Amino acid sequence: MEAIKLKTAVLDRLTDAEFFEFCQDHRDLRIERATSHQITIMPPASSETGSYNSDLITDLVLWNRQHQLGKTFDSSAGFTLSTGAMLSPDASWLAQARWDALSADDRRGFARVCPDFVAELLSPSDRLTDTMRKLEHWLEAGARLGWLIVPATESVYIFEPGQPVRPVVGFDQVLSGGSVLPGFELELRRLRPRG
Repeated sequence: MEAIKLKTAVLDRLTDAEFFEFCQDHRDLRIERATSHQITIMPPASSETGSYNSDLITDLVLWNRQHQLGKTFDSSAGFTLSTGAMLSPDASWLAQARWDALSADDRRGFARVCPDFVAELLSPSDRLTDTMRKLEHWLEAGARLGWLIVPATESVYIFEPGQPVRPVVGFDQVLSGGSVLPGFELELRRLRPRG
């Protein structure tokens, strides 16, 4: 099942508040909006991908609870970027000072901020080139670290500002959060497809 792209003059004119209301009216759908205001309705993640995402977000939450450096978000959180796009990464993290700087109203909507860290897990319904472009979009909007994790090929693409995309092949390795997520490590073997 592929994503459905909606592009009509009526949807193009939705304000951010109206788009938020549109999403609330269709809570059962996974919705994103591109810079062009094209709305994309994405299929649910596969059960296997959901399980991997659960492992990833659990590790991120546990690390954050220990270090108390910011806020973690799961795949249901949307962020309005400076480009006008509203995207939802599979897992993300935002430094506490940047979260604290947001107004209460902004926090209750699709916050106007780009997370410092974003991770995307490639589901069988996703296209690698589209998801790589999405990671590039996150970096352009201000993300400091992005991971595109592809369980099917046991590979990861690491995105950092001003650096070429760095591939990591093989799930016998451990990813480090570096200076963005100090002390955070993800054991890739736990995301290895089973059976």
